This record gives sequence, C-alpha cells and structure tokens, in this order.
Amino acid sequence: MDDEIKKLIVHDIEEFLECFQPIENNLYIIIDKCTNAVFCECHIKADILLDLCTVDVPLDPDEQSDYRANRELVEDSGAFLKMKMDAKNGRVFSNIVAEYNTDFDESHPLKIVGGQHRIKAIEEALAEDVCEYHGVKIYFNLNMEQRLDVQLISNTNIAVSSDLLDRMMETVKGPELREWCHNVGLLDAKSDFADKKQRGDSITVREARTFIINYYLGSQIKEFEKEKTDGIIAKTGGIDDDWETLKIDYPDWWKNEQLLTAGREFARLANKQKEYYSEDGKKVSREYADKAFNYAVLAAWAFVAGLLKDNKVRLERHYSLPENSKKDPLNAEALAAARHKSDPENYRGLGTRTDAKERGRLIELFYLQAEKGQGIGKSLITLALSKYFAKQANLEVIKAEQRMK
Repeated sequence: MDDEIKKLIVHDIEEFLECFQPIENNLYIIIDKCTNAVFCECHIKADILLDLCTVDVPLDPDEQSDYRANRELVEDSGAFLKMKMDAKNGRVFSNIVAEYNTDFDESHPLKIVGGQHRIKAIEEALAEDVCEYHGVKIYFNLNMEQRLDVQLISNTNIAVSSDLLDRMMETVKGPELREWCHNVGLLDAKSDFADKKQRGDSITVREARTFIINYYLGSQIKEFEKEKTDGIIAKTGGIDDDWETLKIDYPDWWKNEQLLTAGREFARLANKQKEYYSEDGKKVSREYADKAFNYAVLAAWAFVAGLLKDNKVRLERHYSLPENSKKDPLNAEALAAARHKSDPENYRGLGTRTDAKERGRLIELFYLQAEKGQGIGKSLITLALSKYFAKQANLEVIKAEQRMK
C-alpha cells in the first residue's frame, strides 16, 4: 500500500471518528489480506447511524450510478418481521457492513452494502424511541474490485440469489449488457436486471446472456442437418466461461445491428405472447404468458435467429411469427400437449423443461416454422419432434463412421 493511499485512509478514519462517535475509545484497523481492503469494527448509536447512512448504494458510482447492487427488501419474510420485533425490544444487531465514502452523497457518508434489513428494523425501532448501539464493519477507500468483493462476502450469510450475484458482477464489468437490453426493449428504460428470476418480472442477466450466446452459436452453424444444434444456457452465480469467451471473440457484440434486430424482434414476440393472455375472455395463465422466457424457448429462438441471419426470406418468417399465428405466437397449449413416445410420464409438454433435448427440439421447431412461416401448430410440432430424433440417430451414425476410419 503506497503512502498516498495510507494518508487518504488515515484522513477518512479520523473524519469517521468525528462524525460517528463510536462507543470504542480505540479502533483496531485491520487489512483483509485477500484484497488489501482496510476496515474496522465498532458500535454506533442508532440515531447517529441512521442520520448519516444510506442503503441506496451504487456498485459503480462513477459510471453506473443509477444501478444498485443491493437486493430488494423482502418485506413479508417471517425472519424480517421477527427482526423488526426484536429491534423494538432492544435487540443489538451486528454484521452490518458499510463503506465510508464521501465521494458521492456527502450527506450520507456511510454506505450500507450488507444488512439493509437490519437498518430498516433499527429505523422502525428508533421511531418508537428505542436507540441502541449496533455493530458495524466499516471499509475505507475501496476500489471497484474491493467493493465488489465486499458486496459478495456481505451477502454470503443470506439466501442471496445467483441472479443477484450475476447482476453485481455484470455491473462491475460495464453497462453494455444492460444498455443492450434497454435498446432492444427487454428492459424498460432506466430499469435494472431482476435480482431473481420470477414470472412477469424483468429479464435477468442469465437470460440476456443466454440469448446472446445462442445467437452467436447459431450463426456459426454451416450444415444444420449434420451438426449438433441444441444450444446452451448461460451459467449463473459465478464466472461464465462461454460468456467471457464470446466477449473476447466479439469485442463489439453490443453494436452488432443484426443482433440488435434479433433482440427487438424477440422482445416483440414476448410482448405479443403476454398480450394474448391479458385480453378479456382469455384464460389467464402466467406460465403461458411468459412462455418466451422459458430458458429452452429463449435459447432456441435466439439460436435460429443467428442460424438464419444471412437468409433474409426465412429470417423474416422467423421474425413474423406473431403475425402468422392464429392464437398466441408460441401456441402454448399445443406445446403443452406435445409428447414423444420416449418422453417420461411426468413430461408436461414442449417448452416446460430446459435440458439439451428440450432446446434441440425447439430449435427444430423454430427452424421448420421459418420454412413456410405459417405459425406453430400441432402437425408442425409433431414433425419437429420426428426430425429431432431422426437427426440424433444420424449424428450417431456419423460418429460411428468416424470411429471406423
């Protein structure tokens, strides 16, 4: 650690002591040897803590100040309700994690990055004149990598979703994925990725990555009948090698006009699917309404869009699925009734699972639909299933022949 950073940290610690008046007369300053992050642990009185802290904390305040790393408060959680009751009974909390930072929002120098539920409970207790000292772990002068690390480790003691971890890590890497989703209409303007996949909610980082990865996978297919075509689903909760490799191979992927068009057309398809089940008189089914965001459906549609990128006629038929459909664009009822003799008894129909076989069968379906562009129907689904299994048998023959050489 160089002398200049040491001076900044010492200055911040002195400033912190003056503002927050912790109960400890002496603070022990500790260095996390994994990241060289500097922190201390102390206890701060509730009224001072709440007056000078905020849970509205961006992960990247310089470049992406509108987007947050914290998950949403789970207001109806039984554990949270008990936490609030305990706070009003004088419970002293610890494990609140914060960064002392005056570079933005100077009126709230303590940025809470872990323990926002505790802060809310303390706030409600203070409203009833319960003012205790609470334990806080405070970091000083964090860089971007250290800040992400603190966010991650501060969430390991809660049931944090892998989608939230994806969102945090994607935010650190830059705004390109989010801005791409804004541009194509998969995210509303100024909105962020969902911190947990739920029907009817915003798209997740994993869904967005899955779409883009499969578009590029499809674009690399030369002989559809002779190549494995089942796509993939992006990994979640950690490093996704497929996504990282794609960004190396296609460093300006978000500028790809054909990909932008594919994203817009998929957003239109998804909206049409939802609209069909929101019309008066229609049987409401959230599963059917959100069918486009089943991982297998999303991956397969994107794969075929990439596969047909240089075939203008068939690509237009692929994109015109909403107009060429007599019912909802994906004909969710017909998909639900689809079944092959090899499927298990508990199989609930095409587009309900996400495995490779499901993706492969849906790729066959979208590919076939683009031949004539007459929409998805029972006979087309049956033919797609037959073609999928015939193709798998052919691929096995090709493998056997290669082993004989």
